[in-house]
Amino acid sequence: MNNLKKHAKNNVWAVLLCALALNGAVAKEASTALEQRNQAATRSFYAQLISGTTPKIAELTLFTNMLPKGGDLHHHYSGAIYAETYLDWVGVQGYCVYRVTDPLLKIEKFRIETNPQGQAEAARKLCSSADQVRADNAFYRDLLKKWSDKDFDNHYHEQPAPDQQFFDTFGYFGAVSDYDYNKGLQSLKERAKAENLGYLETMLKSGPTMPRPDLDKQLNALAGASSSSRQVDDVLAHAFDVLSHDADTAALIDDYVKSLQAAAAGLDDDDFKLRFQAYANRNSSPAKVFGALYGAFAAAQRSQLVVGVNIVAPENGYVSMRDYDLHMKMFAFLKQRFPGVKLSLHAGELALGMVPPEGLRSHIRDAVLTAGADRIGHGVDIVHEADAAELLRQMKQRQVAVEVNLSSNAFILGVKNEAHPLRLYTRFGVPIVISTDDAGVSRNNLSGEYLLFVSRYKPSYDELKQVVYNSIRYSFLPDEEKRSETAKLDKRFAEFESRIAGLPACRVSTCQSLENGRVK
Repeated sequence: MNNLKKHAKNNVWAVLLCALALNGAVAKEASTALEQRNQAATRSFYAQLISGTTPKIAELTLFTNMLPKGGDLHHHYSGAIYAETYLDWVGVQGYCVYRVTDPLLKIEKFRIETNPQGQAEAARKLCSSADQVRADNAFYRDLLKKWSDKDFDNHYHEQPAPDQQFFDTFGYFGAVSDYDYNKGLQSLKERAKAENLGYLETMLKSGPTMPRPDLDKQLNALAGASSSSRQVDDVLAHAFDVLSHDADTAALIDDYVKSLQAAAAGLDDDDFKLRFQAYANRNSSPAKVFGALYGAFAAAQRSQLVVGVNIVAPENGYVSMRDYDLHMKMFAFLKQRFPGVKLSLHAGELALGMVPPEGLRSHIRDAVLTAGADRIGHGVDIVHEADAAELLRQMKQRQVAVEVNLSSNAFILGVKNEAHPLRLYTRFGVPIVISTDDAGVSRNNLSGEYLLFVSRYKPSYDELKQVVYNSIRYSFLPDEEKRSETAKLDKRFAEFESRIAGLPACRVSTCQSLENGRVK
């Protein structure tokens, strides 16, 4: 009898477990079907927004504001902060801004004075506090135009060349940009989360380096193209040996890593992740470039916060053009000694006329094939590269992603719409990501960059999603973290597509019909 009761009880449990499993399977199937309907509705709605000769910009703006963004992979911290915030920091620190230029007093209009009390009385009288700047509307507007690209294109005023305007802005707010990295990054995090962005890979500080007269002399002798590859390798090997065994250099790198840890404190949470790229300034002397690159590579090997190394500053500068080949050899040399370090290199941020034609023929190629770049920043001059088609095939094969910065490419280079090689890259199967570059200077955000992408190039919804997912796939996060961020992105897209499917505009346009469970 007891065995019969036990058998009956086991059968009951088996039936219950089967029922629960069946209910779970049914619920999962229903959830999957609903997600598929929402995705189809979103795809249809989006197709309507980009259809015709004139995209529906207002609706697309709403769409891209709501759109999940995986990551922003080409991002300069100092250029991402808006000028208004920098002016706030001028006030917090008691600095002032000069209202006029006076060579005798050695002052320049719109420059920040970090030591007002230490200046002559005549200079102090010409220097306005942040409150005084804001109280003078005409000067305030002029300051915003000088510290960013505000109003450069929409009305006439005295203007430098666009690339000069862009890069000059850093000199104006540079004195205050390092006020409080953590506070600045917190503000960028809030902006990122507001536009549904989960990951930020930013360039905050140059790799650490210090002067070494004897070593610097040998490195600086490599400037230009007169040194043989053997001479370059010998000098770099000696410099590496000195730096890698030097206690002061090790301490400098430790301090650098600690400063990044302090800057990033409290930033990561369940919905947001921050990592850094270290870099060198390409318009510095060879000694400074190699020193900064060594510090950057060493920091990346030492800290999980530093996920990659880059090189920055105008690519058309005299020193940058002169030493480009040397810089790529430096990257190749250091990559051999730090093989786990990822590289994202500014390359091809040039247009015909900025430099002689021969200056456009090898920068992307050398960044990919010599330096071993994992990603390319900008890549605009690809059409002028020697044997560009073969290079594009190599980039596809190596899966070298291109960071597309539409606002800055249009402003600095004058390259936009069909002149931009974005579609050339995608036709060759080269992966792209959409990024901001310097959103504060350009006065845009990542949602605005996606708006330019969808309104100019009209990618399909599936292609748009792929570009978003590329920003995680080609990030420099470890594989486990990529999987985690991808899962979060899956969830964000499911929520986004549910919201889009529920919009009144979507229902009115019959982008979704629940009749018979089918999507029209």
